[in-house]
Amino acid sequence: MMNLRLAALGATTAAVLALASPVTAQANAPENVIMETSTEILQAIEKDRDALAADPDALQKVVDDILLPRFDREYSGRLVMGKSYRDATPEQRERFIMGLYQKLVRTYSSAILEYDSDSLRIKGTKGDLADGKVIVESEVKLEDGTTVPVGYRMRESDGTWKAYDVIIEGISYVANYRKQYDSEFRAKGIEGVITELEAGGGE
Repeated sequence: MMNLRLAALGATTAAVLALASPVTAQANAPENVIMETSTEILQAIEKDRDALAADPDALQKVVDDILLPRFDREYSGRLVMGKSYRDATPEQRERFIMGLYQKLVRTYSSAILEYDSDSLRIKGTKGDLADGKVIVESEVKLEDGTTVPVGYRMRESDGTWKAYDVIIEGISYVANYRKQYDSEFRAKGIEGVITELEAGGGE
């Protein structure tokens, strides 16, 4: 499992890269998505930082309004479910995917207030845009001045680039949760895991 610092940072950066952007001829289009989205989200928070800090529900709504339509939660959730995706009913799949997304929003919302627009530095992109999947490499500066390497996995879908995974100091958000939920699916069953997730368990 990620430690708490990495979990919070992972949620923050995952949400930062959530906005989709039309595919363009620019070689660095995914990089632009990351930077532009980071700016938009942090500016939205900055407008009412004090009020949002005192109202977690309002903060989560701000995050949700930006994130929900744009983060590839279905693809990400399917990867996290792994082999259990095949055994789940269509309803269970949707409930798990949405429950995982809502967990991301809650964790992200609790961390985003600590970041500003100078925290992120884009380093470059690995992969060929023509393949429809790339990793945007970046660094995030923490309050103590240390930098943490962050990689954003993105894929092109229906003419847009969307994010579905984030890699913090070599730890993949998707792989981390897939390992966690694989053992939980075996121990509690698919319905048991989903019920707990919907109730806000495992925070």
